[in-house]
Amino acid sequence: MSNLQAVTDDNFETEVLKSDKPVLVDFWAEWCGPCRQVGPILDELNSEHGEKLTFVKLNVDENPVTASNARVSGIPTLNVYQGGEVVKQIVGARPKSVLLKELADYIG
Repeated sequence: MSNLQAVTDDNFETEVLKSDKPVLVDFWAEWCGPCRQVGPILDELNSEHGEKLTFVKLNVDENPVTASNARVSGIPTLNVYQGGEVVKQIVGARPKSVLLKELADYIG
């Protein structure tokens, strides 16, 4: 389970779309095994790179409007938002080394 700050349908625009730095949103659900695998990795990345990239999570079952608007069809989906737009999307669980490469433009 991840310790990242949770965002909701209500605060997604303020916390993510209007953020002045890039934000990685972990779209997840309680029942999703791969989501539970990637959660601790995102916690580590947040500890190591949180000053450059904000890490948050959004439960797709509890916040269907945002998940639908983001066109999330499989979870975990990791979207990086910058300036209110999706600039990177990673679908499925990945090892930490792969995520570091995928996110290098934002945490490098």
